[in-house]
Amino acid sequence: MAEVRAEIDALDRAIVALLADRLHYIDEAARIKVSRDQVRDDARIADVLGRVTAEAHRLGADGNVVAAAYRSLIEASILHEQEAFDRRLSR
Repeated sequence: MAEVRAEIDALDRAIVALLADRLHYIDEAARIKVSRDQVRDDARIADVLGRVTAEAHRLGADGNVVAAAYRSLIEASILHEQEAFDRRLSR
C-alpha cells in the first residue's frame, strides 16, 4: 500500500504543477478578454468536457470520473478568472 500511495503522491505533484500552468493561462485569458461576460463560455465548456471525456475513454479511464473532475475544475477556473478580471479592472 505504501508504494501505491507514493505513486499517487507523485502523480498529485505532477497534477498540481499542470494546474499551476493552467491557472497561468487563465490569468492570461482574464487579461485579454474585454468583458467579464466573456469569462463563462458555455460552448467552450461543452467542448472541453467532450474532449477530456473522449481522451479518458481512449486511455481506458472512467470518463464519468474525469468529466466530474473537470466540471469542478472548470467552475473553480471560472471563479478564478472572474477574480483576475476584476483585479485587472480595479488597478
